[in-house]
Formats: sequence, C-alpha cells, structure tokens
Amino acid sequence: MAKYKIVHYLNQFFGGIGGEEMAGFEPEVREEKIGPGLAFAQALGEDYDIVATVICGDNYFGENLDTATDTIVEMVKKYDPDVFVAGPAFNAGRYGVACGTICKAVEERLCIPVLTGMYEENPGADMFKKDVITVQTGNSAATLRKSLPKLVNLIKKMATVEEILGPSIEGYLERGIRVNYFANKRGATRGMDMLIKKMAGEPFETDLPMPKFDRVPPADAITDIKHAKIAVVTSGGVVPQGNPDHIESSNATKYGIYSIEGMDSMSPEDFTTIHGGYDRQFVMKNPNLVVPLDVLRELEKAGEFGELVNYFCTTTGTGTATGSASKFGDSIGQKFVEEHVDGVILVST
Repeated sequence: MAKYKIVHYLNQFFGGIGGEEMAGFEPEVREEKIGPGLAFAQALGEDYDIVATVICGDNYFGENLDTATDTIVEMVKKYDPDVFVAGPAFNAGRYGVACGTICKAVEERLCIPVLTGMYEENPGADMFKKDVITVQTGNSAATLRKSLPKLVNLIKKMATVEEILGPSIEGYLERGIRVNYFANKRGATRGMDMLIKKMAGEPFETDLPMPKFDRVPPADAITDIKHAKIAVVTSGGVVPQGNPDHIESSNATKYGIYSIEGMDSMSPEDFTTIHGGYDRQFVMKNPNLVVPLDVLRELEKAGEFGELVNYFCTTTGTGTATGSASKFGDSIGQKFVEEHVDGVILVST
C-alpha cells in the first residue's frame, strides 16, 4: 500500500537554519524530515511519510507575504501531499501568523487538508483559528510531547478522510462553528442542571463557552494636573517613515518607542502609519490626527499640565491578540512607573 504523503512547514529556527540573524531566510524545500518532523514521523508510523520540509524565515515571510505565500504553495503543489502541516508555532507570533497564512492558502488553492498548532494567545491563533484547524499547544517547544498525540491523530484522520469531531474532543481551538446534534435532554433541563451545579459549587460544562477578559480597576484620578508628567500611547500604527522596527500592520507582535523631543508637531515627512484596519490617507498627510502632538505641545506651553514625555509608544491594534496587547501594556507600564509618569493618553483611531 502506498504511504500517505505529508509536507511540513517550519521557520528558520525549527528548520535548523539559525536564530533571529537568519529570519530573512528565503523559502527552501528539503526532501527530509527536520526538527519536529522527526517526532511526527516516529509517532505516525510506517504508513505515513513526510516527503518534504519547507523552511522560511519569519521576517522574510512577514515582509514578503504575497511572494512567500505563492512560492511556498508552488513548492507544496509539486509533492501533491495528502496533508499539509505547519509548525507547531507554540507562542512565536510571527511564526504563528506565517503558519496560519500558508495553511489557509494551501487549503484554498490546492484543496489539501491542512493542520497547524499553536498557543491560544499566539496572534496567529486569533487570526486563523476560524479558517484552519489549530491544535492547542503550550507556550513553548517544551510542550511538544504533550500536544504531539493530538496533532498525529488529526493528521491521520485528515489523510484517511475520517470524521473530525469537536474541539473539546480532538484538542483544537474553538472555531466558532455551530453543528446541530440531538441531545439526550432538552435545553431547559440542561440549563437547570447547570444552574443547580453552579449554585452548589460543582463543576459543569456550558453549552456556550464565553471569552474571558481581565477586569482592570481604573487608576486614581490625577490630583495635580498642573504638575503632571503625561505620556502618549497609541494603537493607531503611527511610526517613523520606513517603519524601522517592522511593526506589523495587523496582528502586531511588537510595539515601538519613538522620540518626539524638540518637536512641536508630527510631520508627515518624518512619520506615517502602517495600520491595516482603517483608511490611512488622512493620517499619512497629518499624523497629528492620531498622535496629537501639536495640541499637546500647546497645552504644555500654556501650563495646562506639567510636561509631556519626549517619546511615544505605538503598535497596531487590529487583530492583535489580547495576550500580546497585555504584554505590551505590562512592558510600557513598567517603563512609565520607573520614569514617574503620572498619566497616559491612550489614542486609538
């Protein structure tokens, strides 16, 4: 019997090319099992064969999205695999976005079953879990052994066209897809059963899990605004021309800190916006519409507040995972605490 063929996608790190210094590595295909592919091959057994491994640097993929996607799809097409597997990416944001992007493209263009895996707070998970079956992993490669059985089980099911059951059974992230089924009890009875268990402090499983968000208590009001030190943070994607830190236009995995020292306004010759979630034309002509430096300098000179911090912090908000945003906030907040900032203006779009 012919073996089921699998093509595997890895970034430069898991592909054994190198670390961040090799993140610009262009797509390359190798007819061998590499990195996590060795564990996949052992767990899958003799009836499955990883016929090729595609490797691409995270930066190259992110900065050449269309070209990289087209190139990799053609590489995969050559082998006509039964299943395409990307990653797992764990909590590596750029890698996760790349895995989701290429999986979606392979599935749509080649009609091949695809599978990836990543941590639930990976930006790629938020972006692609509705389009691609994404096995839930831990936040580091150390958790591969735990998630490997789920990945292998789904690879086998996809290859043999076996029915894939719900996320809680198979271990992949909730996709928001509703499927009709016949329950043993009607809704009213199940609801009462859940209520009784909840009141008794007993565990129960809801029919409709809701997302959980942190509740952040508001800070105390500034008592002396005339002497307050004020900072600006924006999710509007305003960056220096050229986007020196390569902040993503959506699903951001990083933020930037940029000087406004000695400036009375945000010049379009110096700043632009790379945000992918709104019409940018007005902000590109006048960045003050998102980072209101011109007005803040006027208020500072008029003595309406003490002083303006001579830098601003920026990222893009569209599609950015709440876990990533929380990390940005912790890092920026710690910097402000150390510099005795009294208040922050959070500017959106």
